[in-house]
Amino acid sequence: MEKLIIGVVQATPAFFNLTATLEKVNDWLRKAAGEGCQLVLFPESFIPGYPRGFTFDSSIGYRGDRGRDLYKTYWDNSVEVPSDIMNHLAEMAKKYQVYLCIGVTERDSQNGTLYCTLLYFSPEVGYLGKHRKLKPTGVERLIWGEGQADTLIAINTKVGRLGGLICWENYMPLARMAMYQSGVQIYLAPTADARDGWIATLQHIALEGRCYVLGCNQFFLKEDYPKEYRSLVTDIPGEFCRGGSAIVAPDGQILSEPLYGQEGLLTAEVNLSETVRHKLDFDVSGHYSRSDVFDFQVIDQPDIIQEKDGKG
Repeated sequence: MEKLIIGVVQATPAFFNLTATLEKVNDWLRKAAGEGCQLVLFPESFIPGYPRGFTFDSSIGYRGDRGRDLYKTYWDNSVEVPSDIMNHLAEMAKKYQVYLCIGVTERDSQNGTLYCTLLYFSPEVGYLGKHRKLKPTGVERLIWGEGQADTLIAINTKVGRLGGLICWENYMPLARMAMYQSGVQIYLAPTADARDGWIATLQHIALEGRCYVLGCNQFFLKEDYPKEYRSLVTDIPGEFCRGGSAIVAPDGQILSEPLYGQEGLLTAEVNLSETVRHKLDFDVSGHYSRSDVFDFQVIDQPDIIQEKDGKG
């Protein structure tokens, strides 16, 4: 399949409410399928929500009773792999016949650690694989553990080769290079970064990797937190996260303009042959790689996953 329609969901999760957030995922997938989308991306930690704005003395990472209670609540509403929640997400992908890629906070089934994770689902196979963020940023390190190279994956699917990095992992040049060497055609970049400069980052990745880049963020207000948590978050007026999702072509052109200040579904028709055409000029893992000068290897990075060999 060379031509397809892709969708990026900029939405507000039901924070600390796993069931209600899954209902939102279902509603947005229904809408995306109705607009012909064959692949749909949700933001970073859409389930159960990105923990933005908690003050230092009551944060999920605070080493006191309040912090431990918050951590436990966040953990309770996070996603275990495998689990019934995973099966439910796979059923949604099948029901709406879309490739579902969604950011979650993943809870480890053995050691209790949380990870910032990107999950991949196929409408036919189900669960395909996951990527855990290699390096949480700033105070994220109080909440999420560090992923390893064994989840630095790329997946061959019927809608192209998929892969990507989460938020500021995309500022790690070697992590990007690991994706480029995997031949990613549709590069997923779910984030919590709503700055103007993030769009330039998405364009840079598209030009560097000669791939389609999907930037995807939440739209979130302080009022979107449940009432019992609003007093615990920093008193920042207005939008906690204004969004800024966008879709960028392999030549750096913006196909779907950044969306700010509201929820919404961004769509674009893409032609995967463009990822080859533009490598005439620049191929970061091919004729521009200079393997005679640079030796780059990723320790323990897995082979490219084939859709038929998915984990579903």
